Amino acid sequence: MKRIHVLISGKVQGVFFRVEIQRAAMDLNLTGWVRNLPDGRVETVFEGEDTNVDKMLAWCHHGPPAARVQEVIADEEKYISEFRNFSIKY
Repeated sequence: MKRIHVLISGKVQGVFFRVEIQRAAMDLNLTGWVRNLPDGRVETVFEGEDTNVDKMLAWCHHGPPAARVQEVIADEEKYISEFRNFSIKY
């Protein structure tokens, strides 16, 4: 099991990034959250099976069709099984 904290920059707000990340994470049985940051980035945390977390991280490098991802910063953290589902934070 794995946990990863990700910051995504580029054209990632106003392009349904959070909704699509939530959908993809739920399809992969991941838990965690996603939110927009005031500086224009998207921040997210995923927990779940190693291969599914890796697939989600790969998805973050392109995002939904209208997004233009410029940078993805990912830090693996200690897995703690903190979440029950995957939510969008506002």
